Amino acid sequence: MDELTKIAYNCKKATYLIEKQHIGEITLREKLELKIHLAGCRVCRIFQQQSTAINRMIKNMFHQSVAGNIKLDDKFKDELQHMIDEQLEK
Repeated sequence: MDELTKIAYNCKKATYLIEKQHIGEITLREKLELKIHLAGCRVCRIFQQQSTAINRMIKNMFHQSVAGNIKLDDKFKDELQHMIDEQLEK
């Protein structure tokens, strides 16, 4: 199997590159591989759109919480800790 065929049918690598691209730079070769794969894979294009939207929402939430000094209330923290403790005891 030639290199282009391997790239074109490797969704696992494509999703890895999509996520890697969100946290930093990918190489020129990786960009090309991803572009080739996305040209023929509708599922990975949808994954890329969803991943981008999720990352954007998380960044916005983080910036809002830092800028607005938003914190979880104590009741929610206590309930969450209780649920974690219950799961750990199982």
